[in-house]
Amino acid sequence: MNRPTEPAASVVVPAHDEERTLGRLLDALCAPPGRLEIVVACNGCTDATAEVARRYPVTVLDLPEPSKLKALRAADRAATAFPRVYLDADVEITAAGVARLARAVGTDGIHLAGPRRVLPRTGVSRVAGWYYDVWEALPHVRSGLFGRGVLALSAQGVERVRALPSVLADDLAFAEAFDPAERVVVDDVTVQVHPARTWADLVRRRTRVAKGNVQADRAGLRGGGARTAPGDLWKVVRERPALAPKVPVFLAVTVAGRLRARAAVRRGDFTTWERDASSRV
Repeated sequence: MNRPTEPAASVVVPAHDEERTLGRLLDALCAPPGRLEIVVACNGCTDATAEVARRYPVTVLDLPEPSKLKALRAADRAATAFPRVYLDADVEITAAGVARLARAVGTDGIHLAGPRRVLPRTGVSRVAGWYYDVWEALPHVRSGLFGRGVLALSAQGVERVRALPSVLADDLAFAEAFDPAERVVVDDVTVQVHPARTWADLVRRRTRVAKGNVQADRAGLRGGGARTAPGDLWKVVRERPALAPKVPVFLAVTVAGRLRARAAVRRGDFTTWERDASSRV
């Protein structure tokens, strides 16, 4: 058991132009009793992200290059404690929730843990909302640890993911590196993941996902359980018939994202971050 002076976990937060959202997250993470070591890796920022981070009792790295992957690596080198919790800067989760996730790993063969995902719908357009209604109902979305913006890893888990090739879909690669018996969704911890609010921003986000999936496939990092098959959609409609009119919207967004990703894939561009601004309003 950790002594009171030891951090309960090290928290790594890569942040690129997140001045609007970072303070909200750090307010929660730095709340008493403040037993988290927090490393914020500002990368290639053109706004006041680093200045916001320096208002809090956290370690701030100000990196010149806008690269989430390099930010994660740099923050990992600066962090000192285990378990290690990786957080997207635009999500909302409490310090108590992070500590609970940290306690869930490292025993009973569990090396990866994530919270229950909540997608607030305030300001989300009807079309975007219909897409997320179907997406959230997919079996692999409900059980998978990708797309939650929060992952807690044991020391052994961190060593395992360090050996993985660097890919755009880092959360997918992390999740797929562990067998189902080694990972867990902690239902009594919630994270708010703010969805894209508009069609254009949703397609941008799906373009990023499509590029990440192609890269993960080429690296052999994505298993069949992390894919959406026609049978999955049929199962969703069979279980929840009210979603049937929304499936065409889901398919249209998916296809639009894949088509938009093709040019980048042909160029071998797996570093450009397709960012949606609407979720950060």
